[in-house]
Amino acid sequence: MRTYSFLTVLLWSCMFHVIHMMPSQKRTNKHLRSERITGLSENDGKTLHRTKRGWMWNQFFLLEEYTGPDTQYVGKLHTDQDKGDGNLKYILTGDGAGSLFIIDENTGDIHAAKKLDREEKSLYVLRAKAIDRKTGRQVEPESEFIIKIHDINDNEPKFTKDMYTASIPEMSGVGTSVIQVTATDADDANYGNSAKVVYSILQGQPYFSVDPETGLIKTALPDMSRENREQYQVVIQAKDMGGQMGGLSGTTTVNITLTDVNDNPPRFPQSTYQFSSPESAPPGTPLGRIKANDPDVGENAEIEYSISNGDGSDMFDIVTDKDTQEGIITVKKHLDFENKMLYTLRVEATNTHPDPRFLQLGPFKDTAFVKISVEDIDEPPVFSRPWYLIEVDEDAKEGSIIGQVVAQDPDITKNAIKYSVDRHTDLDRIFNIYSGNGSLFISKPLDREETPWHNITVIATEINNPKQSSQIPVFIRILDINDHAPEFAKYYETFVCENAKAGQLIQTVSAVDKDEPPRGHKFFFELVPEFAVHPNFSIVDNKDNTAGIMTRRNGYSRSKMSTYLLPIIIFDNDYPIQSSTGTLTIRVCACDSRGNMQSCNAEALLLPAGLSTGALVAILLCIIILLVLVVLFTALKRQRKKEPLIISKDDVRDNIVTYNDEGGGEEDTQAFDIGTLRNPEAREESKMRRDVIPETIFQIRRTAPLWENIDVQDFIHRRLKENDLDPAAPPYDSLATYAYEGNDSIANSLSSLESLTTEGNQDYDYLSDWGPRFKKLADMYGGEDSDRD
Repeated sequence: MRTYSFLTVLLWSCMFHVIHMMPSQKRTNKHLRSERITGLSENDGKTLHRTKRGWMWNQFFLLEEYTGPDTQYVGKLHTDQDKGDGNLKYILTGDGAGSLFIIDENTGDIHAAKKLDREEKSLYVLRAKAIDRKTGRQVEPESEFIIKIHDINDNEPKFTKDMYTASIPEMSGVGTSVIQVTATDADDANYGNSAKVVYSILQGQPYFSVDPETGLIKTALPDMSRENREQYQVVIQAKDMGGQMGGLSGTTTVNITLTDVNDNPPRFPQSTYQFSSPESAPPGTPLGRIKANDPDVGENAEIEYSISNGDGSDMFDIVTDKDTQEGIITVKKHLDFENKMLYTLRVEATNTHPDPRFLQLGPFKDTAFVKISVEDIDEPPVFSRPWYLIEVDEDAKEGSIIGQVVAQDPDITKNAIKYSVDRHTDLDRIFNIYSGNGSLFISKPLDREETPWHNITVIATEINNPKQSSQIPVFIRILDINDHAPEFAKYYETFVCENAKAGQLIQTVSAVDKDEPPRGHKFFFELVPEFAVHPNFSIVDNKDNTAGIMTRRNGYSRSKMSTYLLPIIIFDNDYPIQSSTGTLTIRVCACDSRGNMQSCNAEALLLPAGLSTGALVAILLCIIILLVLVVLFTALKRQRKKEPLIISKDDVRDNIVTYNDEGGGEEDTQAFDIGTLRNPEAREESKMRRDVIPETIFQIRRTAPLWENIDVQDFIHRRLKENDLDPAAPPYDSLATYAYEGNDSIANSLSSLESLTTEGNQDYDYLSDWGPRFKKLADMYGGEDSDRD
């Protein structure tokens, strides 16, 4: 290897001599003559002489990836100034100097210290110096040289991706492009075939092929079906050296997916389906699902179901479940087992997105038959109508039949039915129904003006199966009859001016009627027969349900008559004719020249004509204040007169209220003189109340003395009658006493006041012999410990 390197150096070696220093630093391979240059030095002004020199080296080349045992010899640097005595020293600087490239400073031999890689760096620029060891000066100017790295095929082709993914529609033709793969080689493309790549397919035949120069993958078989196989894995190889033996190679994997196209029509797995439904199923009830299979996917597998024919196309419907692509059979109308028990449907399944390229494969739809059997169930009664409207006059008699509802059992058994009224809709129980035939009749009187409509509900129930029942609304309209008389529309405040002229309109009246005749209201107005020719007012019927009140004379006087009462008769035009009399109150008022009312009070005539309204209000306020003062003074005076005689704070009677006090018996003579009752001929004297001072002394009417043998009870009755008939009898007469106890009691006195005078305990056992009325007293006083208790 050393000999090979040395021969290479000798082959490319040449002599370099000293060149004239110029800015461009050009180099030449020819011997240059020595030139003498004279110049003035800045230091000493001595003349300078350029000496002759000569470099001797190679334009060096190295092979990359050297694997020999020794370092790789690059070349040799040499100058003519080198006499071989070791006085010169060679120095190398630049790219990789000292690390990649080392130089023998004595001989100028250059070696590569490490293995080089052209793909990392293909060119190195270095600079060489020759220095005198003694003086330290350069004997030759610094010169630049290049070391180039020769390429060898040490890099295999590499794809831009480790794995490729591609897709292509199924049923594509031969040669359809799928994807292009690309591989690169890091070797030098300008040096040999190290970077020339050729593509080939290792796996994926015979389905796909690859262009050897471009790497474009294409289909190799026609009509590949996704339904048969969807995924393909293709392995592509890229080999350098033009694909020759010894070239390096790299591989990549391409995953190819066949995408779906609508090339398959839907197909039912069976030709006939069977379902059943109870006849009570409401519309919209699902009965079952059917599905046509389509091997396509996505929108290519979307199916629309429809009923194309059959005797049940109007009774049933089919809808498509977009999630499962199933057809759902539903009830469209109410079913009736008694009318039809079996239906047949022809159902069609169609692709919603057909592909025109594959229509030649056949129709993209399929049909199947669906049979639906109706099951019988016990149904509730069915009314002949969805609702009933009944009209009845409001004067219909109680018990009158106003209409009939009819229901029947739709089942084959035809069970008997009974009718009833839902009382929640007829709380007042105005209507009732015959349970056997459904006839409605009136139970209470009707009044259209109170309730013109009645909405009730009738229930029909099977007798054998009360759970089966149905309801129907019945609307009852009360027809009007003329049973109300017209009357004034409102209360009219009518006045006539004192200065009114004859024939003047003072009021327009109208009427209302609670009835509603079919031809509308029509009212007539006239005066009552007694006032047919009224000397003061007249009435004019306006023929529009209003009437005008007119004056019949000039001038009216409040002093003579302040108010007039005008009775008016109001008729209607319905049958039977109804009428009423309304009285119109007309006040006579003072008016200005324009007819505006100023005052209607008769008392205003007594006041001076010159007083203003403010003066009248002031006078009225003064009168009210005086009246209030008089009332307050009278009340205070009466309060002072009615003060009680006993005002002591220590009087215990202030806290004792006694009702029905009979006194202390016959020995108590302080309350009143009972002898008066014993002596009917006693002189009648004026007895005054002791606790209140009389305000006015009335003259007491004296009565004739009674007979000596008159009874006390009869005496009290006579006195009671006299006091009732005497309007001047004072209310404080103490002799007006009506508490008569009758004859003496066999029990003698029951007063407890005498018990204090006796010594020892008294015996009250005799109270038990007096009967049940004295049982309470016997229990209180009969026991031994009654006193302690």
